[in-house]
Amino acid sequence: MEVLIHNPLTRFLIQAFLIIACARLVGLIARRLEQPMVIAEVTAGILLGPSLFGWLFPETSAVIFAEQSLPLLKLVSEVGLIVFMFLIGLELDPKLLRGRGHASVIISHTSIVVPFALGGLLALYLYPRLSESSVPFSSFTLFMGAAMSITAFPVLARILTERRLLKSKVGALTITCAAVDDVTAWCILAFVVSITRATGLVSAVWTTVFACAYIGGMLVVVRPFLNRLGERGGSKEGLSQDLVAVTLLLLIVSSWTTEMIGIHPLFGAFMLGAIMPKGTSFAQSLAEKLEDFAVVFLLPLFFAYSGLRTHIGLLNSADGWLMCGLIIVVACVGKFGGSTVAARLTGLRWREASALGILMNTRGLMELIVLNLGLDLGIISPKLFTMMVLMALVTTFMTTPLLRWIYPPEELAKELIDAPGQTPLPAAAAEVYTVLMCVSYERTGPGMVTLASALARRGPDARRLYALRLIPPTDRNSFYVNQAPEQQGATALTPLLARAQELDVEVRPLSFVSPKPSLDICNVADVKQADLVLVGWHKPLFSQTALGGTVYEVMRCARTDVGVLIDRGLKEVRRLLVPFHGTAHDKAALGLARRLAQEVGADVTILHVVKPTRRAGDAPLGAQETVDQVFEGEEGDALRKSKVTLKVVEHDSPAAAAVDEAARGYDLVLVGVGPEWGLAQRRFGMRAEHIIQGCPTSLLVVRHHEPATAPATAPAPAAKVFALASEPEPDRT
Repeated sequence: MEVLIHNPLTRFLIQAFLIIACARLVGLIARRLEQPMVIAEVTAGILLGPSLFGWLFPETSAVIFAEQSLPLLKLVSEVGLIVFMFLIGLELDPKLLRGRGHASVIISHTSIVVPFALGGLLALYLYPRLSESSVPFSSFTLFMGAAMSITAFPVLARILTERRLLKSKVGALTITCAAVDDVTAWCILAFVVSITRATGLVSAVWTTVFACAYIGGMLVVVRPFLNRLGERGGSKEGLSQDLVAVTLLLLIVSSWTTEMIGIHPLFGAFMLGAIMPKGTSFAQSLAEKLEDFAVVFLLPLFFAYSGLRTHIGLLNSADGWLMCGLIIVVACVGKFGGSTVAARLTGLRWREASALGILMNTRGLMELIVLNLGLDLGIISPKLFTMMVLMALVTTFMTTPLLRWIYPPEELAKELIDAPGQTPLPAAAAEVYTVLMCVSYERTGPGMVTLASALARRGPDARRLYALRLIPPTDRNSFYVNQAPEQQGATALTPLLARAQELDVEVRPLSFVSPKPSLDICNVADVKQADLVLVGWHKPLFSQTALGGTVYEVMRCARTDVGVLIDRGLKEVRRLLVPFHGTAHDKAALGLARRLAQEVGADVTILHVVKPTRRAGDAPLGAQETVDQVFEGEEGDALRKSKVTLKVVEHDSPAAAAVDEAARGYDLVLVGVGPEWGLAQRRFGMRAEHIIQGCPTSLLVVRHHEPATAPATAPAPAAKVFALASEPEPDRT
């Protein structure tokens, strides 16, 4: 190992490689557990530190993370922190702090005062046990109070957006309180740092005077200059490299100024970001240029440096773990308890108040920044630092599962109906036909609405058509709060809505961020009482099956019929082909074809495939028997009037026979899912479905949902399948 590391740069590159790779690998697990990325990065840092890597491989760890190399790692990580704190300031919109009313004032102040007071009381117990006598008790107490009051604003904003709570009452209130918390807690922390660094009363007074002068200068002199800079950066010229250079120079000067005053460079970075103009695209463009490098490369170095300072082995006694548990309990009681009770007293329901308390208890990265400040200043010991890091991890980790328990997906789906800007759902009626169209790509929209409008042609009172666009969550943190899912979804839904306007059909768009699209599709289908869910098709990664991935999950879990549309230029629905084998899914496909025949007068061809060699048990019906039974009696007469043709062919492969017949000029092929057509439902698979790959025209793969309470019935004979596939429609003449 020493041969590979022959200079400080080589050692740093190896450290960076291990840190970033470990953070991303742990991040894969964190995403599976629906945890924010900060959990993965903090955990990766601890794993690379003496708590695991240094414990298992002490010699290797001593070489890679040698003591003399840590100052360089710390320096680079602090540069990353300065950039990140600037981005946090950019993300903090002053509008969040205004006009939120009486409730936000009470909750935000309570969520600071209560944990601060409990942190001060906890300091009485911890100071004689975990602190040095050289540390002033006042500094220790103030620091513990500030550390308990921190809320992780960026992590909270991301969780709110992913859980679709940001636009709700509780989400708006939470993000406001978190913004107030962040500003107040950082002001308190700045005061604590200045007191700790001051060598006497005179020094503390001068630090306070210079800090006030700095803030005044930033607001009076720098802010107007930044407004002019923002207007230029938000113009058609865009954000040039010169503007980025000027901004970075201001960032350096602001951070250097607060360091010289005696506070900390992080406060200067945060202050500059907070006063940046938010009304133009300047701030967002600037964040997009800086964020990826800061978050992916620089921040993991900070987490690793924190992990190297976290020695879980220091908690080698029952007393140590009891004190750690006490810190976690006090942190949760102060933040969660104080916020929840205050929210309940302001009129929120217990569900909303509890959700707000859970979110406010999130600490994450911001807590780690505070703890490192305390350790660097000597206010807290390495042992207390380790306990507080574990507290930050636990309070952040518990947020998502507790929030899912308080606000389950079904409850969130129901609240979509009452969300601001949504049209209330009309009362359900037996004759109303509802279709939920799930649009993943723009190109699939026009074909979906063409089919959906044909299925429900008879007037707006007899149909409900919804277009759902689910937006995958991004890795970006800054301006995550300001991203409007409705605006992003509108872009993907534009072709669908344009086609709907041509057809004179009303479509209600729905759009929101979804980390689990299949679950949300099924929940929305339940809430909207959909008769049919239409899903667009795309081939999943590392798979040849078209019915895998999200499509598989929707077909497996949806409590209604599902149609997967493989659109190959569907413009009209006039000639239909229905390959029929007699399964429940085939009957559902036949039912949709019957509906299309009644609604738009489509011609329907039913394809029945039999084996070329007729032996006992090969097929339930012969060719002539099938024809006779399909068209016998009154039902047969009705089928003839609907332009329905039964076609019986002999072929070794039903799927190949269907593909051959589809080449004869049909607009749409409707086929039930099932192995008889080579369409087995598989989550993964490397075997392509022949009928999907070979069909030259648009194809609708139908999966029928059988209600659990429905009585079991014997398979209907082929003669009655068409009539039984759906309820008889009322006479329109």
